[in-house]
Amino acid sequence: MSDSLTRAEPVSSEPFAAQGVTITLAPPMARLSLRARDRATLEDLLGRKLPAKIGATAGEIACLGPDEWLLRSAQGAAIPLGEGLPLAVTEISERAVCLIVEGPRAAEVLMAGCPLDLELFASGRATRTIFETVEIILIRSGENRFEVEVWRSFAPWLQLALTTAAAQLR
Repeated sequence: MSDSLTRAEPVSSEPFAAQGVTITLAPPMARLSLRARDRATLEDLLGRKLPAKIGATAGEIACLGPDEWLLRSAQGAAIPLGEGLPLAVTEISERAVCLIVEGPRAAEVLMAGCPLDLELFASGRATRTIFETVEIILIRSGENRFEVEVWRSFAPWLQLALTTAAAQLR
C-alpha cells in the first residue's frame, strides 16, 4: 500500500510573479548531508572536489561548515554512502523543499526578512541563515537568482511571506 503513496508538495507549484520577481518551487531533488573531519576521504568517496571554504559552492555541493557540506542533485542519482569510513552521508531529501526567487529585485524581496546584505552576497555563495524566524539555507546561484532551502513544515509560511514581500515592492 505504501508503494502507491505519493508525497504532495507543501506549497503550490504554480509560479508567482510580481514587480519583476518570480518565486517558484524547484523540482524535487536528492539532498545529502555530508560530514567528515577529513575532506579528502569524502572527496575520494564522491570522486569530486569539495569546496574548502565555508560558504563556497562547487557545482551541486555547498560548504556549510568546517566539516559539513550539502549535496543537492537530481532525484535517483547514485551517491555512495561510505559505509565503514570515518564520515557521515545522510539522505535528507524529504526534509526540505527549495523555493527559487529570481529577478532583478530578488535580493530586495529576500532582505525583507533576512538579516544579510544580499547586495554583498556573491554568486556561488551559500549560507545557513534565517528569514524572519525560519531557518533557511540560501544559495545565490546567479546574479538575480537565489535558491532557498527550507524545511517542509515551514515552506507554506515562507512562500506566503516571500510572495507578500514581492507583491508589496514599490
